[in-house]
Amino acid sequence: MQVTITAKIQVIVSPEEHSLLDKTMEKYRDACNYVSNYVFQTHILNQTSLNDKLYRSLRERYGLKAQMAQSVLKTVIARYKTIQKNQKKWIRPNFQKPQYDLVWNRDYSLTQEKFSVNTLSGRIKLSYFAKGMEKYFDCEKYKFGTAKLVQKHGKYSLHIPVTTEVSGVSGSEICNVVGIDRGINFVVATYDSKHQSGFVSGRQIKQKRAKFKQLRRGLQRRQTPSSRRRLKAIGQRENRWMQDVNHCISKALVEKNPEHTLFVLEDLTGIRSATEKVRRKDRYEIVSWSFYDLEQKLKYKATLHHDRVINVDPHYTSQTCPVCGYADKSNRNKKIHLFCCQACGYRSNDDRIGAMNLYRMGINHLKDGQVPDTVTAE
Repeated sequence: MQVTITAKIQVIVSPEEHSLLDKTMEKYRDACNYVSNYVFQTHILNQTSLNDKLYRSLRERYGLKAQMAQSVLKTVIARYKTIQKNQKKWIRPNFQKPQYDLVWNRDYSLTQEKFSVNTLSGRIKLSYFAKGMEKYFDCEKYKFGTAKLVQKHGKYSLHIPVTTEVSGVSGSEICNVVGIDRGINFVVATYDSKHQSGFVSGRQIKQKRAKFKQLRRGLQRRQTPSSRRRLKAIGQRENRWMQDVNHCISKALVEKNPEHTLFVLEDLTGIRSATEKVRRKDRYEIVSWSFYDLEQKLKYKATLHHDRVINVDPHYTSQTCPVCGYADKSNRNKKIHLFCCQACGYRSNDDRIGAMNLYRMGINHLKDGQVPDTVTAE
């Protein structure tokens, strides 16, 4: 099974090299917009056809090297295919920020000391902060792919996709099952094979998101160019912060449990349309909660740790008694987050009940052989 992760490094650039890289990235962006306009008019997405029509123009008009011109075509084609897959229609992408896609061993190479990159004026070698990159230079285990050079606030970073082979985990190898209930008051509530429960409180996250919301509301009322720029910057900051929170939570879940653990999650496909029916004042908090991002981070970390993640039907997981199996809406009191079985009287936190039922569903999947021997990493 192949797993691809993104390694990010910060590149050290002198003023002269800064100017050279800026020029190269701007030309690359302009060339992408030129090809994007052509594709939007012709609806041609075949690289061979685009190469025949645009290759010479890209070389002469923008001064691109041969491999740069090919990379421009691939970048635009990939962007159009992504839009068509998501939007199901032709929308012309606009490349606003300077960028540069680099092909391994053609546009760039990397050693433990230097980063070599091709520019409009030839190849240059740059230093970079190499902390954490050492393990990726094992050529038998890791392979570098097409990287992206990004410039932000005057600093350059290189995003490198690194692919590695990971052995799959069969159902017979599973030694631990963890049910994970995701929510807002508790970001995750867990229940494992040792019959131990765990909680990650969402109180601080809710408070910080509320501050972001209040700040955005004030900026939206101003309706000035500076307030709109500030609004965009705040949104990106909140996204980065929330992604970091999800990274920490998913990493802790994987490291806390042994290898060959089965993590059981609710299948929350379509949750957005369901939560949009809530009251307007609660809509932002519930609809924009990053359940999917946490799930994706847990999946790839679990795969690297030789664990498995499955999704199960979420219906009635917080209304069913894990002791006697009685399911009823009245079992759960959402206002005080209390579960009390109307049949046997078992009481507990409602999120913990959800995790316990997910754990039970994971055990049943193993007994019934519904956990396949191999999976495809996402």
